[in-house]
Amino acid sequence: MALERLSRGIFSSLGFLKSRRKINEQEMKDMIRSLRRALQEADFNVRQTKEITERLETRMREEEPRPGINLQTHALNILYTELVRLLGPSREPLPRQTTLLMVGLYGQGKTTTTAKLAEWFRRKHGVNVGVIEADVHRPGAYSQLNQLLENSSVEVYGEPENTNAVEIVRNGLDAHASADLVIIDTAGRHQLDEELVSELENISRLANASERILVIDAQVGQAAGPVAASFHNLAEITGIIVTKLDGTARGGGALSAVAATGSPIMYIGVGEKVTDLERFEGDRFISRLLGMGDIQGLIDLAPEDLDEEEAMRLTQRMMTGRFTLNDMYKQMEMMSKVGTIDKLLSFLPSGMLGGMGAMSKSQKQEMQKNLDKYRVIMDSMTSNEKNDPLQLKAERIRRVARGSGVREKDVRELIAQWNRSKKMMKGISGNRRMNKQFKKLMRDDSGDLNEFTM
Repeated sequence: MALERLSRGIFSSLGFLKSRRKINEQEMKDMIRSLRRALQEADFNVRQTKEITERLETRMREEEPRPGINLQTHALNILYTELVRLLGPSREPLPRQTTLLMVGLYGQGKTTTTAKLAEWFRRKHGVNVGVIEADVHRPGAYSQLNQLLENSSVEVYGEPENTNAVEIVRNGLDAHASADLVIIDTAGRHQLDEELVSELENISRLANASERILVIDAQVGQAAGPVAASFHNLAEITGIIVTKLDGTARGGGALSAVAATGSPIMYIGVGEKVTDLERFEGDRFISRLLGMGDIQGLIDLAPEDLDEEEAMRLTQRMMTGRFTLNDMYKQMEMMSKVGTIDKLLSFLPSGMLGGMGAMSKSQKQEMQKNLDKYRVIMDSMTSNEKNDPLQLKAERIRRVARGSGVREKDVRELIAQWNRSKKMMKGISGNRRMNKQFKKLMRDDSGDLNEFTM
């Protein structure tokens, strides 16, 4: 998930508290020093790091853990509230009768984010979205936006031969007069030069935009703060989108620096696909960061064509340990529609499913590779074999391996994985505490640190 390195650093700093009810003065100092290092490595600035760790230390000295709660969970609860407080509240633009003006420096992912945001409003709110490509300084911007939205009903307006951005915006607003929401993508620059200032001022005045959204690459780290402040002075920024948060160790710096400006973070970019955009909600984001999970976020990932009744039926079969390879195949198909293993597990509490959510990125990538291979193997099986995998003896395994282009060992590994999954899920259904947790997971979106991480 985003900021995985920070997450590991936090758990490394607080790990020794798991079985403790008290710590001495030296242990407290060592823990705070380690946590401060983890925050600074994620590019939180010195002032914020000092504030967070001092508040954690003070509260741990003054507040007693609730009955039944170990010291690690107590510390994580405090850290959760402090990080949520730091990032502040978020909000989302109104989906109707709204014009969004996208601004930012050159190379921050603004055009891609424009496409993501257009697709977000089309999918999540079902509104008619129109996009205007007003970047007249970067060759291919109009073609890029069209390509990103070629499989969408979002309409893109542009005039590739016209070098007058204000004129393009004027014509685009006329063309999208019937749209519920219009998004204007403007040119980026290496710095806020006079040409950019003049062009933005003229476009902003003409569009009378309801929202002026700044796009910032997470890689800029603490520099995000001054950039946000500069654009706010220029265009009165009403919201910020932080891009590429999935692939940088400096994301903490970008988020905290932006939060310090007082401008709300509206969305975060977490991948290259046009669907890889998440609404930023500080409490849910920090919940995932600290291993508490975000079940509502996982539900929000579900695509429009996902059969919810079929998903529930398969889950119930898993819980009773009666699911077949056919069921397993359908689950894999559904998972592929929602996202990668890495993305899916980032939404689950870290203690669930045998701690799968706490696996390293390389382990998740290996698991993804195996699942992709297993689907190919099952494509070479008959329906009867998938419904009754116990039929798969030596001769059938040899045939399936040849048909799918893998080793016989790989086919046996698939069968073994199916058996392990059956036993694990049967164990959960037979364990009252685990069964209660799993049912809560299926019906509730309120991550509870006490239940899921002890």
